[in-house]
Amino acid sequence: MGGAGGLDGGGVLDDVLTALIDAQGTVLAWSAAAEELTGRSARDTCGRPLAEQFARRPPLPGPPGARPADTESDELPAEGLLQLLGPTGAAVPVHCRLLPLEHAGAPGHRLLLAVRADLALELDQGAALLRALLAQSRIGFVLRGPDLVVERTNTAPGMPSLPGMPALPVGSTLAEVMADPDVAESQLRTVLETGRPRAARQQQVRSLTDPDKEWSVLVSAVRLEDRDGKPAGVASLLTDATAQWRAARRLELRHRAVAGIGGSLDVTTTAREIAKVLAPAFADLVSVDLAEPVLTGDEPPKASGGSDLHLRRVAMHAEGDIGPRGALRTGEAVPRLPDRPMVRRLQAGHTVVLDRASLLAGLDDPELVRLIVPARARCLAVAPLFARGLVLGTIAAWRTDRPEPFDEADAALLTEIAAHASLSVDNARRYAREHRAAVALQQRLLPRAATRTSALETAGRYLPATDGVEIGGDWFDTIVLPSLRVALVVGDVIGHGLHAAATMGRLRTAVQTLADLELPPDELLTRLDELVARLAAEADPAHRDSIGATCLFALYDPVSRQCTLASAGHPPPVVADPDGTARPLPLRPGPLLGVGGLPFETTTVELAPGSLLALYTDGLLVRQGGDLDAAVAILADRLAALAATGGSLASIGRELTTRGAAPVADDTALLLARTRALRPDAVAEWQFPSDPASVADARAAVAARLDDWGLDHLAFTTELIVSELVTNAIRYAGGPVGLRLIHDTVLVCEVSDPSNTQPRLRRARTTDEGGRGLFLVAQLSHRWGSRYGPSGKTIWSEQQLEE
Repeated sequence: MGGAGGLDGGGVLDDVLTALIDAQGTVLAWSAAAEELTGRSARDTCGRPLAEQFARRPPLPGPPGARPADTESDELPAEGLLQLLGPTGAAVPVHCRLLPLEHAGAPGHRLLLAVRADLALELDQGAALLRALLAQSRIGFVLRGPDLVVERTNTAPGMPSLPGMPALPVGSTLAEVMADPDVAESQLRTVLETGRPRAARQQQVRSLTDPDKEWSVLVSAVRLEDRDGKPAGVASLLTDATAQWRAARRLELRHRAVAGIGGSLDVTTTAREIAKVLAPAFADLVSVDLAEPVLTGDEPPKASGGSDLHLRRVAMHAEGDIGPRGALRTGEAVPRLPDRPMVRRLQAGHTVVLDRASLLAGLDDPELVRLIVPARARCLAVAPLFARGLVLGTIAAWRTDRPEPFDEADAALLTEIAAHASLSVDNARRYAREHRAAVALQQRLLPRAATRTSALETAGRYLPATDGVEIGGDWFDTIVLPSLRVALVVGDVIGHGLHAAATMGRLRTAVQTLADLELPPDELLTRLDELVARLAAEADPAHRDSIGATCLFALYDPVSRQCTLASAGHPPPVVADPDGTARPLPLRPGPLLGVGGLPFETTTVELAPGSLLALYTDGLLVRQGGDLDAAVAILADRLAALAATGGSLASIGRELTTRGAAPVADDTALLLARTRALRPDAVAEWQFPSDPASVADARAAVAARLDDWGLDHLAFTTELIVSELVTNAIRYAGGPVGLRLIHDTVLVCEVSDPSNTQPRLRRARTTDEGGRGLFLVAQLSHRWGSRYGPSGKTIWSEQQLEE
């Protein structure tokens, strides 16, 4: 109480109005808080009746338990609500209390204490809220001061909130109770310094007293401020979300397993996917072992009683330093396991969880422990890859540095993921079996990879599609024809799978048959187009649109050095000339086989000896990259560079088909052919008029040339063949008559005439005077036949030379 009649307070008492009154109700002292609230100074108020400071109005309701004062009476109640006159004359509700002062020198004096009604209500509610928070059992409450030291909490030892969570005693800091407190302390300090609240943020917590256990806590924090707005501390609400956190982690792992396992139809890739999904999210180290028959596409045998499961380590995955992983490495066989209950449970399709001690006791073999158990292993969860009653393999999950042991929820989660993975592994196994059979079928349908003739040296290469795509219908073929000619064929059947491979086989057989008829390339494709249209008509209506093919047919004649080509919707071949340049040949491609109704056109080019010709399917262009035109240009440049090295055709083919590491969704067929030259004197040609006397001239010319070639031993048979063929041409076709001999690994005799009449071989009767010419030719030749040209036909025969 000041000498000037003023009372002063500090801190929380600054809002308390005080006044000293005598027995008659006269104001003797008036505090600064009273001056501020009423706007009237102590000088103006002291000495006057206190009743003048109150309004004559009905009382207002106050805090619970407060009795409204009777402002119509001059008698002041001991406690209640009063209407104090404010600076403007308006009523200000205050909660007041009148205290008697028992002093001998001041009989009847009283002390009035009053506080604004809204502040009183705020103080009462704040105290009730604090009591409620401190009494909670499922919500933690921590009140920290500006130094982040705990001042009030319901999480101290012996208190009921958050059972099992680390305790926060009063007077403690985060560093004294929590492992790795830096992140949590930084977040609280940010709230203290910025005033931005932290709402329901998840935070993982480990206690110093139990570092092997981890909790998840939802933390909400707000800054406390004093009456001047300065930071006074942080209030935090804590909720134990460990169960939800673990459930969310398991759910996320399930989603990752569904999305990340089974994307490939390769067994080994699927095993790697399993290991990568589970480590490190579920365990520190994960290994996947598969039964050896599964790796080849076969079913594993049923086994029980700890027998050898014939497992092989296929995948292992871990992140970070987990110490030695065990001596067994990827690709090695898993040793035979002992007959133990845990092995029998695995064989029955159950997941097994073991701590280190139980595992070592169950193995009971130091060598098995050295091979299988990681050095720092704490516990193991192993689940079988179980499908249709067969153990396809196992998933072993090891925790080495992670302190938490596997529990029942972990075992259930691993079982669920293993069940999904089992289906993926079994699908990959079945695909491997079917793919192996299909590839074997296709390889059987394809010709030899390399051939060598006097006209050409060829090398073929086939690559199935990668990245889980089925085999396709791409094929190549080299067909050796009479007169040293060679047909080169490349085709691509629409679609993939066994049906495409089967269609490819039928088309390849048809091309060989048509080529043996020595049809021109355009006529051959026309016949082949009719065959494909027939196949489509025989197919199921739903699959007719998927039956078709592209084809490129090239016919090379080493005598004329000309190559005649026709294309049915196929990419153009590329030729590398001996001068080091390379170019695509300018073909006029016709429609795809099976479309029908449009003709095919031929293109004839001359190829110098040593030229390198590349026929291919569109899968090779995909491997080059870019659009079609750019890929052809890249292929031409690469072919020129590889041809300049003088390497073998097989090595050039490998280089052309191994470009790019990305998977290719289409198979690839490539046929390389390098032209060769005949000896300059290997061909002799004559032309004779349609005169019977020409037969003798033809025989004489042939005998002379055979003598030059050192083939006198073939003179008699060759003269007889020539005599019969020239005689028939003069008698039935007219002239002129062409005769050509080709000396190579065989002796070829060709007789050409202007007739298109098909020669027929028949057996003459005993009394017939003629009809034995072609029969004699067939008997004296290794093989014979005929072909048609733009005008007339050619009958040819081949005789083998002695080696």
